[in-house]
Amino acid sequence: MNDQVAKASEPLSLDDFPLRTFDKIRYRDTDRQGHVNNAVFATLLDTGRVELFYDPDRPLADPGCSFVTARLTIDFKAEIKWPGRVDIGTRVGKIGRSSSTIEQALFQDGRCVATGAAVVVHVDAGGRGRQLPPAALDVLRAIQPGSDA
Repeated sequence: MNDQVAKASEPLSLDDFPLRTFDKIRYRDTDRQGHVNNAVFATLLDTGRVELFYDPDRPLADPGCSFVTARLTIDFKAEIKWPGRVDIGTRVGKIGRSSSTIEQALFQDGRCVATGAAVVVHVDAGGRGRQLPPAALDVLRAIQPGSDA
């Protein structure tokens, strides 16, 4: 997460994120200690990014292109317990020429259990970065804090 978020004195809330979704915790997500395995946190964050970048009603990638996660960081703050659900908040931190930094947080029962940041790149079929299309820029700017979009 960016420095401003990391230094915030108030705890994060799902309301801090304009794009929200959720996922159900499955028993198979648990590990030997009975809590959700740390690898599942990455999958939960991916759920939020997929809903942003691959909404079938509003495709963001140019034809023949896709989005790939080039970097992912996760800060674990608390355990996730089964059974239950996890709420996923997503917003845009930075927008570059071919990439964007996506800031996210996971919440269970209203408590922030993890934060994450991902650099997502618009690539062509050969894996080379391609400039973000105007439609993608419009959507990304709309969920960027402080944006007038």
